[in-house]
Amino acid sequence: MTVEWRRSSYSGGANDNQCVELGRLAPGAGIGVRDSKDPDGGHLALTSAQFTNLIARIKQDA
Repeated sequence: MTVEWRRSSYSGGANDNQCVELGRLAPGAGIGVRDSKDPDGGHLALTSAQFTNLIARIKQDA
């Protein structure tokens, strides 16, 4: 399965060096998060619950 990575709509654009990319991994494998500057450097795999908690913490700390 090929993961389709996408940048956040809050990203500054194609040349923004400060963003991450998200991708839905294989069914049951969760959501991948990777550094847009190093797409071949691997990714962090999160369950849906972990991803939801991450976003909630980011919003809380913003």
